[in-house]
Amino acid sequence: MADKPTSGEILGVPYNFERPSIGRMLSSYWKPGEGMLVEKPFGVGYTLNLANWRSWVVVLVAGALLYQQETSESDADDDLEDDTKDEPVEVIVDDDSDD
Repeated sequence: MADKPTSGEILGVPYNFERPSIGRMLSSYWKPGEGMLVEKPFGVGYTLNLANWRSWVVVLVAGALLYQQETSESDADDDLEDDTKDEPVEVIVDDDSDD
């Protein structure tokens, strides 16, 4: 029976299922001179190269969007609670029995 390869490419997407070492993990996220995306040290696909300034822009934008979402959800929950306890709710039932 042939051994299956533990790293390679499928349809242009890299994969690597070799047992990761600490050195390989650290060096894969910091590659000066490389592009913004580098191959993952373990698994399928790409990850951010933290030695590239564009990666930090992506991290900051993602963090800002997450912060904005969390604050807007908490504000919406507070507004919803304030609206429901301050004003009564009117329910209108239309009883047309034309059947």
